Amino acid sequence: MSTGQMHPGQRPIDGDLVRRLIDGQFPQWSGLAVEPFPSGGTVNAMYRLGDGMVVRLPLVKGGAKDVSRELEWLPRLAPRLPTGIPEVLGAGEPAEGYPWPWSVYRWLAGKHPEAGALSQPVLLAEDLAEFVAAMRSISLPGAPTAHRGGPLASLDASTRAAIEELRGMPEEGVDCDGVAAVWEDALRAPGWDGPPVWLHADLMPGNLLVDGDRLTSVIDFGCMGVGDPACDLFPAWNLLPPEAREVFRAALGVDDATWNRGRGRTLSQALITLPYYRRTNPAMACTARHVIRAVLAEG
Repeated sequence: MSTGQMHPGQRPIDGDLVRRLIDGQFPQWSGLAVEPFPSGGTVNAMYRLGDGMVVRLPLVKGGAKDVSRELEWLPRLAPRLPTGIPEVLGAGEPAEGYPWPWSVYRWLAGKHPEAGALSQPVLLAEDLAEFVAAMRSISLPGAPTAHRGGPLASLDASTRAAIEELRGMPEEGVDCDGVAAVWEDALRAPGWDGPPVWLHADLMPGNLLVDGDRLTSVIDFGCMGVGDPACDLFPAWNLLPPEAREVFRAALGVDDATWNRGRGRTLSQALITLPYYRRTNPAMACTARHVIRAVLAEG
């Protein structure tokens, strides 16, 4: 759960606003309780609506485009995937001083998996590989470009800037020379030369729901689209221990170049995330620290 304002220009949202939006646009739900739901997410505020729904509202302007992306593509992806994904029940419009579109979804039960707390991580690795393989197999015309789908080199400047920022944060204990070496190795990996594939592109622990250690749902598809398959290898380092990581890789048949790019992408995200969110989003910062340790432990 965030502990303060995460972004410049973040929109204030509270239960009274959500209540007014629901009453004004979805009067059939006006009698249902509205309760804030703690989330480690960075783009949306979440409110439970009754027992069976959740309202998601972008916190910043940049998240508004994700709403229309999900409205268009989630219904088309759902029948092609082996796990539950969000089902849009209502498309809200700007009102009551709130400037962006927002959505009502069916509530999906489950808990977020935690790195280091999995009793059967190999089972989760197999489930994650099944989901990623299903995404890659989808062929739908007009697919958008995934948020993280482009060349790895496009992340170079921001990644190096984050490493230098972390050099000034000795309390974080990051081996900045070590992560720089891993990043440079990833940049040397050959780029993806096949057709772009469908990606979730944000497979963080907070976007996964499990029952026990079995994957039941994948949520938050705001970054989805087509691009480099390395973009959906994030769970290998942000969640899975080494043995399960290898199961995940083998199930997907990942070649060395794609694996190296995937490790580089996951590390880049962690390096950028840590200094940005370490004061405002403990969940994101914790995952970032775990990724950095996991990547460096691979040698």
